[in-house]
Amino acid sequence: MFPGIGVLANVLGIVGGGLLGLGCGRLISERFQKAIMMACAVAVIFLGLTGTVKEMLQIGADGGVTLVGTNCMLASLIGGAVIGETIDLEDRMERFGHWLQQKTGSGGDMRFVEGFVTASLTVCIGAMAVIGSINDRLLSDPSVLFAKTVIDAVIVMIMTSALGKGCIFSAISVGIFQGIIFLLAGFLEPIMTPAALKSLSAVGNILIFCVGTNLFGLPHVRIANLLPALVIAVVWVLV
Repeated sequence: MFPGIGVLANVLGIVGGGLLGLGCGRLISERFQKAIMMACAVAVIFLGLTGTVKEMLQIGADGGVTLVGTNCMLASLIGGAVIGETIDLEDRMERFGHWLQQKTGSGGDMRFVEGFVTASLTVCIGAMAVIGSINDRLLSDPSVLFAKTVIDAVIVMIMTSALGKGCIFSAISVGIFQGIIFLLAGFLEPIMTPAALKSLSAVGNILIFCVGTNLFGLPHVRIANLLPALVIAVVWVLV
C-alpha cells in the first residue's frame, strides 16, 4: 500500500456512505427522516460524551474518581471561542457551503449548507484524524484511517438520509483537513505526544457533543468558531 491510501479511503468511504444514505432518504417518509435525525443526534451526543469522560475521568490508587484537565478544557474552549469569533470560521465555512450549493446546482436544497457543515465538523474533529494521517504518511500504516473510514461512512450515511446531499461534500473537508496533516506529518509527529493527543481528544469530543445538541435543535452552538480550541488544547500540554 502507498502512503496516502488511508486519506483517500476515508474520502471515498464518506462519498459511498453519503450516496447510500441519499438513496435511502428518498425512499422514506419525512416522519421517519425526523426519527432518524433524533437517533443520529443521540448517537453523536453519546460518542462525544463518552469520549470526553474517558479522557477526563481518572481513577486514583484509592479507587476514587477524579476529574482531570479542567483548566485545559476551560482555557481551550474560552480561548478558542475568542479566536474563532474574531476570524468567524463558522461564517467562512457556511460561505464555502453556499458556493458548493451553487456549483452543484443544489439551490433548491434548503438543508444543503446545514448538512455540509454538520457532517464536516462531525467527521473532521477528533484525534483519529490527526494520528491516522500522521501514521499514513510516516509509517505507511493506514489502519487508523481505515477504522475511521468505516465509522465516518456509517455516520454520513445516517446524516445524509435526514439532512440531504450536502453531507456527502464533507468528503472535501476531510480530504483538505487530513491532507494538510498528512503533508505536515514530519513536523507534527514530535508535537503530538500522548498527553497532547489525550488533550486534543477530550476537547474534540466536547465539540462532537455540541454537534449532537445542534442536531437536536437546542440553542445553536457555533462549533466551527470553537475549532481553535483544538490547537490550544495541544499547546497547553506542551508549554
